[in-house]
Amino acid sequence: MTQTLTQSLSSQNIHRIVLDNGIVVLVKENPTADIVSTRLFLRTGSCWEARSQAGLSHLLAATLTKGTENLSSLEIAEKVESVGARLSADTSTDYFLMSLKTVSADFEEILTLASQLLRSPSFPLEEVELERKITIQGIRSQQEQPFSVAFDQLRQIMYPDHPYAFSTLGTEETISQVSRADLEAFHHTYFRPDRLIISIVGHITIEQATTLVNQVFGNWQVDQTSAPPLVLPTITSTPKTSVISQETQQSVIMLGYLTCAVHHQDYAILKLINTYLGNGLSSRLFVELREKRGLAYDVSAFYPTRLDRSQFVAYMGTAPENTAIAVEGLRSEVERLAKVPLTEAELQVSKNKLLGQYALGKQTNAQLAQIYGWYETLGLGIEFDTQFQADITQVTADDIYTVANRYFSEPYLSLVGPEASVQAFN
Repeated sequence: MTQTLTQSLSSQNIHRIVLDNGIVVLVKENPTADIVSTRLFLRTGSCWEARSQAGLSHLLAATLTKGTENLSSLEIAEKVESVGARLSADTSTDYFLMSLKTVSADFEEILTLASQLLRSPSFPLEEVELERKITIQGIRSQQEQPFSVAFDQLRQIMYPDHPYAFSTLGTEETISQVSRADLEAFHHTYFRPDRLIISIVGHITIEQATTLVNQVFGNWQVDQTSAPPLVLPTITSTPKTSVISQETQQSVIMLGYLTCAVHHQDYAILKLINTYLGNGLSSRLFVELREKRGLAYDVSAFYPTRLDRSQFVAYMGTAPENTAIAVEGLRSEVERLAKVPLTEAELQVSKNKLLGQYALGKQTNAQLAQIYGWYETLGLGIEFDTQFQADITQVTADDIYTVANRYFSEPYLSLVGPEASVQAFN
């Protein structure tokens, strides 16, 4: 059998196998239910698009399942639905994903279908045009939502020359220019076995899974031409304010702080800060700005996991007449971490919340397949699951204070609201 067993994480019973053609296979046996969930990750995504073709990988994902050399869109749908399986494709900034879920008896059939879709999509012209129209409708819909408008504006000022500046949908201008030939060229360049990670969790043994993947994907040969390396521009923007006047019932305020990528030593600390500041009804932002001061309709924070420098974002929706005081209050609560250390009690509560939610996010086969495949795709490895939890337990109040001082000084500010409430920030 053409495979090499390279790693096994015994504490989690996860096995990592690399096939001769470079495909990485992750397998975890879970016989509790007769279900097999699979995630097929490819190391590509919107970061690999040319700026003039923003949205290409989204359009590719939308049309990848709509035809092969031998199957029509209807025939593909019938193959999946006739056995009650699930199959979908999606893209993000840092990876492309195909998701499968079947009963174990049908796994071989659906995995074979997935292989055909990944390797030999036909991108039917009528399907490309239909999905292009749907994507443009989605872009226009986003432009009518104040939160989406504010976030798009924030990305633009934080990442002016970087792929992270765009939604994965792209823009109406760029998606209108993407051709079927562009989809074929992108697919030929980046859809390769040596960029593929297959994560399988469910009612299947290690031997069955690796034998089947070899049978279905083992003859996929590596193109002798190397795929172009991902070269991202250095982020050189400086904090600024950007305002859009829109007749809305509330003002949307977003503060953005440039932080670090997932491989950085500050990553776990920032995840813990995010939990403390913006996760749930007991978070600092919710308690201080909504419960105590009544400033926020909605208030939270997020820190996306990214291959390149990520952003820490705190946001809130407030009554237009409260815009100025809400901006000041939101910034004050975030940056207070750089002035006043957390107490040990606050720190421990945040750790318990984060680790508890992390455990709850690994309850199903699908969740496990997702998280292991995702970590592998980002170059973290399957051991990162246990390493991340250990890192969180070791964070100190001094770590929080140091990291807050490193990143939370001058924010980027994105405002969307009625002209009378936001014009003072122009």
